[in-house]
Amino acid sequence: MKLNELRDNEGAARKKKRVARGPGSGKGKTAGRGIKGQKSRSGVALGGYEGGQMPLYRRLPKRGFSKPNRLEYAVINLGLIEKFIGLGKLDAKGEITEDALVAAGLTSNKRDGIRILNKGEIKSKVNLVVTGASAAAVEAVKAAGGTLTVKAAAAAE
Repeated sequence: MKLNELRDNEGAARKKKRVARGPGSGKGKTAGRGIKGQKSRSGVALGGYEGGQMPLYRRLPKRGFSKPNRLEYAVINLGLIEKFIGLGKLDAKGEITEDALVAAGLTSNKRDGIRILNKGEIKSKVNLVVTGASAAAVEAVKAAGGTLTVKAAAAAE
């Protein structure tokens, strides 16, 4: 087989519907848009328009507030840490930092810090140093004989 012999399977690529090309095409004259009316014209966006009535999205009150400098944490569960230790991707003997967790592939990036949550169970004796942790996660690591140190979060720029 050569490059010039490559082609799609039969029916894989549909041909574009050509409208307004005469009565024989089946989509001639009005091109499937019916007769008259707003939707038959070009440049129509009926998304939020209600015929002059105040649109729904403007009738409803605005609620809430999005804090512009909110800290966004990457969340990792204890069960996942235990799994990665079992697979040999994390070394339980040394100190496990945020950079080690990212390097092992537990999260793609650490954002404003990594927060540990108590989902799953941890059996290994680990020494974790992270930006945040739930109280239950700290207790679970202590119960397994390890330590979980929470360092101060870097302020969002």
